[in-house]
Amino acid sequence: MDETAALKTTPLHALHVSLGARMVPFAGYDMPVQYAPGVLKEHLWTRSSAGLFDVSHMGQVTIRARSGKYEDAALALESLVPVDILGLAEGRQRYGFFTDDKGGILDDLMITHMDDYLFVVVNAACKEQDFKHLQDHIGDSCEVTLLDRALIALQGPRAVDVLAELWADIAYMKFMDVRHCRLHDVSCLVSRSGYSGEDGFEISVPADKAEDIAKRLLEHPDVQPIGLGARDSLRLEAGLCLYGNDIDQTTTPIEGALEWAIQKARKTGGARAGRFPGAARILGELDGGTSRRRVGLKPEGKAPVRGHSKLYADAEGKTEIGEVTSGGFGPSVESPVAMGYVPTDFTAPGTTVYAEVRGKYLPVVVSTLPFIKPTYKR
Repeated sequence: MDETAALKTTPLHALHVSLGARMVPFAGYDMPVQYAPGVLKEHLWTRSSAGLFDVSHMGQVTIRARSGKYEDAALALESLVPVDILGLAEGRQRYGFFTDDKGGILDDLMITHMDDYLFVVVNAACKEQDFKHLQDHIGDSCEVTLLDRALIALQGPRAVDVLAELWADIAYMKFMDVRHCRLHDVSCLVSRSGYSGEDGFEISVPADKAEDIAKRLLEHPDVQPIGLGARDSLRLEAGLCLYGNDIDQTTTPIEGALEWAIQKARKTGGARAGRFPGAARILGELDGGTSRRRVGLKPEGKAPVRGHSKLYADAEGKTEIGEVTSGGFGPSVESPVAMGYVPTDFTAPGTTVYAEVRGKYLPVVVSTLPFIKPTYKR
């Protein structure tokens, strides 16, 4: 049986094939991993110009309180995430995560306050379970809708100039601003955000208009299509987590070094402290620390250290202390980069640990994250 027969496709699938993309299974979809230039050139193009990504496999959800009030939708979602949503200004987006009763991360997501409702983007592999999670827990008070829309990302220093040719006001948007606009006479929802460490935008468009929008953007000399391979190396250099690799139900937000995403209102002593799944553990770790933490890792030499490589305290591999969760070559930093979990005693930048690679124990230095300086428009 053909393994690709059961794979879903995005509205841009035919375009990827016509552009000569190498397609691979990812999160149940047939997705482009790279185009003719290859991962390294696609990565560097995004850092210097503008790369176009298809992220239509992600889930797009709206949450509307049955009362019609934004405040009720915000408080309902706050019962599932340790994030201040009530205080989120209209037209602003915020990073968050669903947690379980043990403090583990069920998924990470982007949350936007749009008029009287919430617009939420979740990961492709989790979107069905996330939708059910929302329906089961807040469906009585809120109408939860999984949208059939495409999502494309334009990332890189030239992204704003490319889009400003179509809608001038886009240049005035700040990082995490979200606006309705028209691009090539198509009604779109645009956020100034992304997952590359670069300035850029994510554009939600009607599924039947996605190919036309993408083709028109690709006509611009500064724009090239970019596959999942470069998307992964870009987000790794930016120190951004990939759900299922760097964070999951076995990791808490504090272990994952994501405490910056928990606002004052939800912390101990805050106006709406706790009141989310796993609050006792998460707030306890926020106040008292954890036994392990996610850190950046820079292997010495040129050999990349991949995910699932074991980490040791000694060069002989006698004392196992942790594991690499993501790793590869960073084209922009011109060296291997990785992330992983180590005991708190080993988290100081400059600490040397050892990664097992094909039977050898290679020195790896704990590094601050991110590996590159982000260029978000603050």
